[in-house]
Amino acid sequence: MRGHAHLIGSYHPGTSFVHRSPLWAKAVVLALVAVACFGFPAPAPTTAVLAGVAVVHVAAGLPARRIWRAVRMMLPFLVLIAAFQWWQYGPATAWTVLAAIVATVLASNILTATTTVAALLDGLSAAVRPLERFGADPERFGLTVQLMLRSIPFVIGAFDDVRDAARARGLERNIRARTLPVVIGTVAYARQTGEALAARGLGEPDDLP
Repeated sequence: MRGHAHLIGSYHPGTSFVHRSPLWAKAVVLALVAVACFGFPAPAPTTAVLAGVAVVHVAAGLPARRIWRAVRMMLPFLVLIAAFQWWQYGPATAWTVLAAIVATVLASNILTATTTVAALLDGLSAAVRPLERFGADPERFGLTVQLMLRSIPFVIGAFDDVRDAARARGLERNIRARTLPVVIGTVAYARQTGEALAARGLGEPDDLP
C-alpha cells in the first residue's frame, strides 16, 4: 500500500532553543503546564499558560497548521466539554477547562515536534532503567514503543488508502472492500516486521526448549 500508508513522524526539524533543549527539561515544562492548568484552575492563570505555550510554539518555528491540526482532532470532544461545563458552571469554568486541555495538548505537541523519535525512545529507556532490578528490560521496552509508533500510522494510512481506492471503484459502501485489504496489508506488514526483527536476533525467546 502506498499513498497515505507510510511511516509518519511528527518531528519538525529546526534549530530553535526549544529544539536544542534536553528532553528532561521539556518533560519538566510539560509537567509544570499540566500542574498549573489542572492544579490551579482559574481563568486568568490558565489563559496566561495557554498564551505562553502558544508563544513557545511560535518561537520553536513550528507551523501554525500544527496547532489547528491538534485542535481539530479534539474538536468534537472540546465542543461537548465546553457545552457541559457552560451548562453546569458557566462560561468562565468552560473556558478554563478548554484552555487547560488545549494548553496541555499543545505543550505535548511542542515536545514531540522538537524531539526526534530516537531521542524520545532513549529518554523512555532511561526512565525505565531504574526498574531493571524488578525485571524490566529498557531496550525491549524502547523497541516495543518504537514498533507502536511505526505501526499505528501505517494502519491508519492503510484505512485511508483502501477507502480512497474503494471510492474510486464505487465500492465505498462495501464493507468487505474497505476492510479486507487493510487486514491483508496489516498482516503482511506485521510479518515483514517480525522477519526483520528475527534477522537481527531480536524478539526471540531467551530460553529455547
